[in-house]
Amino acid sequence: MTNPIPESERTEIEAAAFRRLVRHLRDNTDVQNIDLMNLAGFCRNCLSKWYRAEAAERGHEISDPAAREEIYGMPYEEWKNLYQSGPKQAHK
Repeated sequence: MTNPIPESERTEIEAAAFRRLVRHLRDNTDVQNIDLMNLAGFCRNCLSKWYRAEAAERGHEISDPAAREEIYGMPYEEWKNLYQSGPKQAHK
């Protein structure tokens, strides 16, 4: 039987798991957003929107480009030019 995780530690663990997911997506640039959307129902842009929404709920206004940069690790247009393959997908 495992001991329940205290809420303060749970938040830290969830934050670390989120950072690990973002790092994984940054490291695996060959995985296209459209593939993520088709297979998992979310993509990097979805994560940036969720990030932005959660910040707003806590009183922090973040622009869409700034939120995307948090997820992509660079400006979105730069990432698209470097890593997006095939026809340019319009995913907002």
